Amino acid sequence: MTRSETLFAAAQKVLPGGVNSPVRACRAVGTYPRFLEKGKGSRVWDADGNEYIDLICSWGPLILGHCNKEVEQAVLKAVKNGLSFGAPTAIEVEMAELVCQMTGVEMVRMVNSGTEAVMSALRLARGATGRSKIIKFAGCYHGHSDSMLVKAGSGALTGGAPDSAGVPSEIAGDTLTANYNDLDSVRRLLQANPAQVAAVIVEPVAANMGVVPPQDGFLQGLRALCDEFGSLLIFDEVITGFRLAQGGAQEYFGVRADLVTYGKIIGGGMPVGAYGGSRRLMELVAPLGPVYQAGTLSGNPVAMAAGLAQLRILQQHPEVYTGLERRGALLESGLRGALKDVPAQINRVGSIMTVFFTDAPVTSYEQAKSSDLDKFKRWYLGLLSRGVYAAPSQFEAMFLSNVHTDEEIKTIVNAAKEIF
Repeated sequence: MTRSETLFAAAQKVLPGGVNSPVRACRAVGTYPRFLEKGKGSRVWDADGNEYIDLICSWGPLILGHCNKEVEQAVLKAVKNGLSFGAPTAIEVEMAELVCQMTGVEMVRMVNSGTEAVMSALRLARGATGRSKIIKFAGCYHGHSDSMLVKAGSGALTGGAPDSAGVPSEIAGDTLTANYNDLDSVRRLLQANPAQVAAVIVEPVAANMGVVPPQDGFLQGLRALCDEFGSLLIFDEVITGFRLAQGGAQEYFGVRADLVTYGKIIGGGMPVGAYGGSRRLMELVAPLGPVYQAGTLSGNPVAMAAGLAQLRILQQHPEVYTGLERRGALLESGLRGALKDVPAQINRVGSIMTVFFTDAPVTSYEQAKSSDLDKFKRWYLGLLSRGVYAAPSQFEAMFLSNVHTDEEIKTIVNAAKEIF
């Protein structure tokens, strides 16, 4: 038995499913999780000493790779001054100023996770509009707060049904589900619920049904619909923020949202989140306004130090984004060649990518669900056995960092050629 197997057996006695986040259990791919011990650059090592090219990058935030020297030094310096204060620190101000400068939001509130950022942004949207309903999209994930754990109802115009035990139907009923890349489905919901929809929330690039890019005009159409019906547009940029461009998806696609949620990258790999928007909206948040939100450890100085170091590098070196696009295109091209005889679709935006094992284009949640999960399982296990660490779910993304080399990309492509 490997050390990872031994650790997983022990973990199952004290952690639900042996993990602290469900996808890590690797149930969808019929194996046990590899317990990681070390990361450096574009590589990770597991508890048994196996080395892998990392295509998860901590689910996106490690845009500079593992243990970037400048980020590491910033964290070590912050740790020496204290782990936490629960009080204001200068670095919170620096971080907020930089986020506003890079993204164009006027004010930002730091929180501790993407889930918390979304939950807070939704409360703010409801408080600002006096409306209770929210429109989300099937297959888009916005954290595990109650109102976001819903799926589509039995009809296109109905409210949601709870997608998890423990979510009251009364809460789920205020969440309406539209179809990603389908503006008509959004319009129908807005028309069926006049002056009731506080906000439309969307992953500008869907990445939790696998990567599904917005079709031309989709995000622009959402902006127009929200303006027409008096609803706020919320971009969940927990994945796309600072990864697609300095200004995230707003800059990349040229669409401004009313509120934006961030996470992952702004912590440089440490737990953190944020939400921001116009001064008019953000001044509704306590202590200035009636929308209450608080967090004892929000703006943690160590997390702020890591995030600030990473964002400064991204701001000072815009060529990072050119390099990520080039690497993404190189891997996509290589995989298309490697999988030319396999029914597969490769969806990519910048350095975020998913291989769907289906013979039809994937532009929606329903199409994503048509993927051959047995083929994906073979794909995942094949990559793992060849030293490539990828997401253990068809409905997740692969991420590249700016330290992945052309030679490593060639290794990944060669591994793909051998699997099928």
